[in-house]
Amino acid sequence: MDIENWWPKLEPSTRQWLIAHNGEALPAEVVAEIRRAGGSVASDASSVDDGTAPGSFLPDAAVDWIEAAANEE
Repeated sequence: MDIENWWPKLEPSTRQWLIAHNGEALPAEVVAEIRRAGGSVASDASSVDDGTAPGSFLPDAAVDWIEAAANEE
């Protein structure tokens, strides 16, 4: 499902967090809320190779959409 469809289903505080931390690794509670709303999240397995913990991230298209939405607000 496209971000336009699940974004409005998120809590306002989650939307604000995503705007403030756009492109960063997502906390587990944010991942769970995005999935409940119908969104998808990708894991970064490549970080295991560099010794850091793997994280969950939004797809690039979603990051771009959030940035554009934040700039219009």
